[in-house]
Amino acid sequence: MSDGLVYLDNAATTFPKPIEVLQGMVDAYARVGVSPGRGNHDLAMQADDMVAQARARVARFFGAPDPDRVIFAANATDALNTAIGGIVRPGDHVVATRLDHNSVLRPLHHLAAAGVIAYDLAPFDGRGFVDPAAVAALIRPATRAVVMTHASNVLGTIQPLGEIGRVCADRGVLLVVDAAQSAGQVPIDMTALGVSALAFTGHKSLYGPSGIGGLVLQPAVEVETTRFGGTGMDSSSLVHTRAYPLRLEAGTLNLMGVIGLSLGIGFVEARGLGAIHDREMALTRRLRDGLAENPGIRLFCADDLADHLAVLTVDVPGMDPQDVGAILDGDFGIAVRVGLHCAPMVHRDLGTIDRGAVRFSLGVFNTPDDIDRAIAAMDAIPHPRRR
Repeated sequence: MSDGLVYLDNAATTFPKPIEVLQGMVDAYARVGVSPGRGNHDLAMQADDMVAQARARVARFFGAPDPDRVIFAANATDALNTAIGGIVRPGDHVVATRLDHNSVLRPLHHLAAAGVIAYDLAPFDGRGFVDPAAVAALIRPATRAVVMTHASNVLGTIQPLGEIGRVCADRGVLLVVDAAQSAGQVPIDMTALGVSALAFTGHKSLYGPSGIGGLVLQPAVEVETTRFGGTGMDSSSLVHTRAYPLRLEAGTLNLMGVIGLSLGIGFVEARGLGAIHDREMALTRRLRDGLAENPGIRLFCADDLADHLAVLTVDVPGMDPQDVGAILDGDFGIAVRVGLHCAPMVHRDLGTIDRGAVRFSLGVFNTPDDIDRAIAAMDAIPHPRRR
């Protein structure tokens, strides 16, 4: 994208989408754009087969044993609401973290305000990581689940899920993971990591469209239905089916989104998770090193980029992040994310809750020239600290 827009807001939504994903979605939907599971004619059965194949691909991608426990949702937020609302019971306690996105924090706050549950938040350290011992210290007899992000959307730090999974297994507690940022960036094997339930979205690093995501469950995890409606089966009964995956899928699926999600995973698999991550992190180090030379910029948790995603968040003391973002966009054609990034506790702890910060997030189509343009643009901004 070096000839035009420099898009560095991939943690929000990856852009552009691979042309093969876009074209494949359109072609498949043009052929079989009907309701899956809602008829016994050939087109409906072909659509149902596409959905089944997508479930199997998602299960393999995340190391889950049962494709029927792949639940399609609108996005990771929708999936997390399904998981949290369907797992917790009155009187339960939940542990989350101060790194978490509002897609975790708001459902927990709502349930706590209603007197249904209590919850505590584990802190993160000065490098941006949650200590498994801090999670363990908050678990109590009433704790039903630990619900947490795999990778911070503000700091880019990848949390030690394997260690936390072992803590949860030892205490008999479920581990529910928000993989919105990590899915498609780093390998995730739910079984090896001890993850009970995993929420993901398609429109970020899986390079699918918006409006599709999902919840992947281990076979032993039971999630109660919180929404009810048509499923295409047992239609004579007013009781919503208890069978997975339709137990948690009410209404007609987003078939085009499911197709795009499957194609996006195929794109990631073809390029290789390791190759994608290594290339993006090389560019992230280039960006970090360039920005670190500017005395008017403060970088957060970027001294060591081990166990990181391609995300850098910075502050320009004396300047509103909105102004920095507007200058980058209007004067230099560089798109970044500014503000609180829907993660208020992170910003409270960073001291940026009043104004937020500026986030650079890279994707598979970024180039070294994009990074150099971003560094030069930040150098060209008349930062107050340098006046």
